Formats: sequence, C-alpha cells, structure tokens
Amino acid sequence: MDATNFKQTKYNKPFIIQRADPYVYRHEDGTYLFTASVPAYDRIILRRSKTLDGLADAEETVIWKKHGRGIMSVHVWAPEIHFIEGKWFIYFAAGEKDDIWAIRPYILMCEGEDPIKNPWTEIGPMQASDDFSFQDFSLDMTVFENRGKWYCVWAEKISVGKKISNLYIAEMKSPVKLATAQVLLTTPEYDWERMDFWVNEGPAVVRHNGKLYLTYSASATGECYCIGMLSIDEEEELLDPRAWKKERYPVLKTDWEKGMFGPGHNSFTKSEDGADDIMIYHARQYDSIIGDPLYDPNRHTYRMRVEWDEQEKPVFDFKNNFETT
Repeated sequence: MDATNFKQTKYNKPFIIQRADPYVYRHEDGTYLFTASVPAYDRIILRRSKTLDGLADAEETVIWKKHGRGIMSVHVWAPEIHFIEGKWFIYFAAGEKDDIWAIRPYILMCEGEDPIKNPWTEIGPMQASDDFSFQDFSLDMTVFENRGKWYCVWAEKISVGKKISNLYIAEMKSPVKLATAQVLLTTPEYDWERMDFWVNEGPAVVRHNGKLYLTYSASATGECYCIGMLSIDEEEELLDPRAWKKERYPVLKTDWEKGMFGPGHNSFTKSEDGADDIMIYHARQYDSIIGDPLYDPNRHTYRMRVEWDEQEKPVFDFKNNFETT
C-alpha cells in the first residue's frame, strides 16, 4: 500500500479488504450473501454466512469468470445478487476487450436453489422496452420491489455536449426485461457531483416508515467520491421524477480526521435481529493515489449502522462503523 497520507483510526478498520462496490443480501432464511468488485475486475465472487460478522472470514467462491474476448471480457464491475420469483439472479456490468469502455449491464441466473454450489447461466444483457436504453456506457444496476411492482435503477452516460452519467429508473416486466421506457431520476447538477467527472451512479434503496431512500455515488472515484440521496413516499408514483426529493448536499463524504476517503457505492442490509439497517460501502484509508484511482486496489468494504433522526431521515456517520471481531 503506497499511502503517504495513511492514518489508522478506530473508524477505518476494514470489514473486508480489497472489495469495492460491495453488495450484501440477507435471504429469507436469515443467511447473508456477499459479492463485490475484485481488483482484477475479472470474475464474480460470492461469500455466504449465517451472520453478518461471519462474511469477513467466509470462504469465497468464484461463480463466474470473464470471457476471453467479446462482450463481458473486461471491467467486470459491481455485481448484485437478488432472489426474485423463486430464482437467484446476479446483475453486473462489463466491457469488451477491444472496446473496454463499452460497459453494459448483464445478467446471470442460478440453475438451482444454492447460489454457491449450483451452476450459473448467462442470460445476456438486460432487455430494454425502448430503443435508447443501454445504448451507451451503462452500469451499476439495482432492482427493488415496491407495492407489488419491481423497479430497476441504473447509471447511464449521455452526450449532449459534455458526457455525463445520470441515474434512470424503469418498471420491470420480468427479472430480465424492463416494462417501461427509462425515466431520468437524477443528473449531476451540484458542484460535489462534478468533481473531475460529472457522475451519478451506484444506486441503492432502503425503506423506512413508508418512505424509500435511494442513495447514490457522485464524482470521480478518488477522495472526492461521495454519497448523495433521493427520497420518496412509497405510495407515490416512482416513475414521476418530480415526486422524488433530492438532497442538496452529500450525506456521506471524505473525513480526513477519521481516515475515511472516497466513501461510495453502497448497499443496505439488516442486522441479524432485523432491528437495524446496515449500510455496506467502500472507502479508502488514504487520499494519495498513484495513477488512475479506478485501478487502485485498496477500496475496502466497510459497514455502519444507520441512524434515523427526528424527521425519520437516515443519518450516516462514520462513528457508527462496526469494527471487525
């Protein structure tokens, strides 16, 4: 680790080292599944544990490897595992060896009931219901259910002047196909979303007292990377962007004193007793990076307990980080 400004604190002890874009899913039987981007960006891994703590030392299984050429042959990023309609699905992004930034969202489906032991089948790209979704750099797809309907949110770049990464939402027809055209959810409009690159990406959803909170990551992947948030009542029309409220400032950002740099690309899960919402995210322990931050391997997985303020809004604070046992 080449880190001229590395500072060890009680807040920045990693949960799982060198795993970025972390996703933790708590299944209906109480077990936890973990997946994330690996530094080589060349495979998809899974860990399983009966407890959240146990994921730190759980055996890691490679369930899929990148292609040697063509699509899905480079930049395997940000996998998420979901259980929908009785089947396991993994949503992830990948590029092409001869066009490494031709990033698109793809899907794997497990052939059996055990996502660790049973084989996975390549379904291919997510199917759009319009002619313009997924036509450019698209990634960080997440899915969630609300009032009996499933929704998909993802990041996609557009080029009208400067090329920027927006977040879009659509209703789903099935786990592998969208039912509606994309709707623009948020675009990088504030200064903290435009550091080095104009970026909104990495969406994640948590539900609390009748409201949905959607966090997302903004700016480049170095020290300026941070987390913003949208919110909406669960009874509202989710495909109406005017119904969503966007926070003016980031809800989590670099804290030099605590030694946490570039927090971002989070997911949410529950504690074992179901009482607490837990945010799983990545960050670095230093800000000095040689070369492109995207290829620095030391984005580690962290976890924190989410607090809720008097207005029932989530509060994200590094002081609520869990230390590993």
